[in-house]
Amino acid sequence: MGKAKRERVLPENEAKAVTRLLRVSPQKLNLLAQLIRGKKVDKALAELTFSRKRIAAEVKKTLQSAIANAENNHDLDVDALVVTQAYVGKNLVMKRWKPRARGRVGRIIKPFSQLTVVVRQVEEAA
Repeated sequence: MGKAKRERVLPENEAKAVTRLLRVSPQKLNLLAQLIRGKKVDKALAELTFSRKRIAAEVKKTLQSAIANAENNHDLDVDALVVTQAYVGKNLVMKRWKPRARGRVGRIIKPFSQLTVVVRQVEEAA
């Protein structure tokens, strides 16, 4: 008894990782997603390691998780992996208020994002 196994959405040569509730705006996170999109995973990891952006460490963790999923769950070759997709979505937005002059209020929004990284094993051209 129990639930039936869910069909796999991705092809057999792909693996993905999703990180939710990253405390950064989607616009800022998309800058790092663009940085790694389409690159080999070792090159992408090197660029994230030396990036000066605050959220780069979290993006690197997500990429490492996708690599680990590919290696352990789907038996893919780590040396032949390429970041095919890295996309950002909106998540929760916390709304806060700050008192301003003459009894008014200033609205502060604290956005959260979610990052999805998909890696694919590519065959080397001989």
